[in-house]
Amino acid sequence: MDRLRGWPATLNEGPVGLRPLRLSDVRVWRETRLRNANWLRPWEPSNPETPLFRTGLGPYISMVGTLRREARQGLALPWVVTYEGRFAGQLTVGALVWGSARSAQVGYWIDGALAGRGITPTALAMAVDHCFFTTGLHRLEANIRPENQASRRVVEKLGFREEGIRRRQLHIDGAWRDHICYALTVEDVPGGLLVQWRRARESAARGGSPVEEV
Repeated sequence: MDRLRGWPATLNEGPVGLRPLRLSDVRVWRETRLRNANWLRPWEPSNPETPLFRTGLGPYISMVGTLRREARQGLALPWVVTYEGRFAGQLTVGALVWGSARSAQVGYWIDGALAGRGITPTALAMAVDHCFFTTGLHRLEANIRPENQASRRVVEKLGFREEGIRRRQLHIDGAWRDHICYALTVEDVPGGLLVQWRRARESAARGGSPVEEV
């Protein structure tokens, strides 16, 4: 857990990057969230007593404070996703459990204006490799609403296993929603997930049918 003290590493793969979340991201985060409200609302966890999207800066400042505290405690790895150096979304590995489990859950969102460029699977592959081979986790889960086909394609093309339905797991868009549990363990990607993802894209391109990007 000592390797988790402070913020996670900065990672890059071509134009796609992961870097620590900063207080100075507040205005671009707010603008991106408001512009993508309809794109994100059906899929994101919400508090049943409070709205998800607000116009003030308070929710962001509160979120950063919480994530910093969880990172210091070894409970989360929060990243900003970047594309060509600009803010593109977020990816957070949270709910870390140590001891005999060494597991965590991953969540992510991307600016709808940048969808379809392979940003999300590339960012997720980098995060998985960091969690498995640097941080020392053994298992990662991604829990996704059955209706969220785009997000399901991300994990499926990266080889996450579908492990069943979790009934009414999270409060999303006004109600308690079912989620499909997808998972990977370190044994599934002995050479690294990013390498597998690169090879899949290169193989598809050579065959004349590029991998569908998300």
